Amino acid sequence: MATRRVTKRGRSWLALVLVAFVLAAVVIVWRRAAGVEAERALEEMAERQRTLEAERARLEAQIREAESLGRIAPIARGRLGMHVAADSHYVLLPRPEER
Repeated sequence: MATRRVTKRGRSWLALVLVAFVLAAVVIVWRRAAGVEAERALEEMAERQRTLEAERARLEAQIREAESLGRIAPIARGRLGMHVAADSHYVLLPRPEER
């Protein structure tokens, strides 16, 4: 039986193919890991956005409540001594004529 002799050139090609395969596998694994990390960061940002939108809605409701006449009128009467003007307190001014 004849033995087949493997030359250095054949081993070099085999080593080159194996190195290329390992490098491709490493790049694929790295890319997937980067994608998973990016997805996690996106989920965190989406959760933060939902939290901030809820906070904004709550603050806008507080502003609307604080601006309401039912809230302002008692404060104006108590602290500032203001009252609702009677009809006799209004002065109607005529509109100037246009030239």
